[in-house]
Amino acid sequence: MLLHDISHTLRFGAPIARAGGAVILIHGRGASAHDIAGLAEALPSGDIAYLAPSARQGAWYPQRFFLPLEENEPWLSSGLALIDKLVAEIHGAGIPYDRIGLAGFSQGGCLALEYAARHPRPYGFIAGLSGALIGPHQIPRTQAKLEGVPVLIGCAQADPHIPLPFVDESAEILSNFGAGVTKQIYPGSDHTVFPEEIEWLRSRLTSWRQPASTIT
Repeated sequence: MLLHDISHTLRFGAPIARAGGAVILIHGRGASAHDIAGLAEALPSGDIAYLAPSARQGAWYPQRFFLPLEENEPWLSSGLALIDKLVAEIHGAGIPYDRIGLAGFSQGGCLALEYAARHPRPYGFIAGLSGALIGPHQIPRTQAKLEGVPVLIGCAQADPHIPLPFVDESAEILSNFGAGVTKQIYPGSDHTVFPEEIEWLRSRLTSWRQPASTIT
């Protein structure tokens, strides 16, 4: 059941057909594609295509991210399916997986991390900005192969929306999947995108200026 509509995706930057890489930006609860698109203003442009989908009524799923998965269905599966369609579109245009990045904030960050765990490929990067994997502690997970994929998990130490134990557990799970995890915990309780996270994203996109691999 597709509750979220791919036709509401905001597309900007380089056209996919001529882009050297693409980034999917995923907004948080109560926000929109136009809100998260502002993040790209601080990131390299040039030959990068940006795609920012919009969730139905501003939410990818209705409940807190750490509740039992069934309480967030069918919205969660619909959101993951939408991201999968965008990844397929980008890859189908000839962009290798290691030039595809996903970056989301808050609820969008949770969705980005969860998508990568369920759909492991050699992505260019995955960034959960104030986010964590979706579901309660220690839920059964299928082993995924994310060898060497750069993953950023950032969060304030006392974020009121993302309890730190879930951030720690997510970093451990993704590390066990082989991802190159960078965990950045910031003092305070701000639920926001931090300058260090933007710098990490800039660094990853700058590295794409090196020749792309032939892994598809």
